[in-house]
Amino acid sequence: MAGQSQYQLFETAAGVAAIGWTGAGVTALRLPAPAASETEYSILRRLPGAIRAEPPAEIAAVIGAAIRYFAGERTEFFAVEVDPGDQPPFFSRVYDHVRTLGWGQTTTYGAVARALGAGPEHARAVGQAMAMNPVPLIIPCHRVLASGGAIGGFSAPGGSQSKVRMLDLEGVPLPPVQQGFDF
Repeated sequence: MAGQSQYQLFETAAGVAAIGWTGAGVTALRLPAPAASETEYSILRRLPGAIRAEPPAEIAAVIGAAIRYFAGERTEFFAVEVDPGDQPPFFSRVYDHVRTLGWGQTTTYGAVARALGAGPEHARAVGQAMAMNPVPLIIPCHRVLASGGAIGGFSAPGGSQSKVRMLDLEGVPLPPVQQGFDF
């Protein structure tokens, strides 16, 4: 079964999440959504043909860590084996770099580009890599912000508000989000 994709749903304090894996490691993670059906639909779009299965011990440990994370416990995912599948070489470098960010550490799209020896014009490509990230939380794309500390986009369930909640869990001070204008 090393090549066969498998997945499992699990409850967190933030909703129902899902994890997908093969013998090579974690291939997908779906951040919590309110409904199990939404999460399952999302994981199967990422892993068509995957089979729902009981996770082996190493995947169960990742599930446990994710549950603790969403409960607000400081949790790191540095040692988790990931298999993000075929990625453009630049995306792979971005993912490797972003995985070095620990709890409460943030950076910007432009800073990631510079760290990889690319010019500021590559900040958009860093953003694209984050948007396509198959294993958010493990590759902590929520810790990559737009310039000036702005939240930037987030393609997980709940969008930017989910990113704000995750950063808040980690104690990252964020600028207030403007909701509207007072006249």
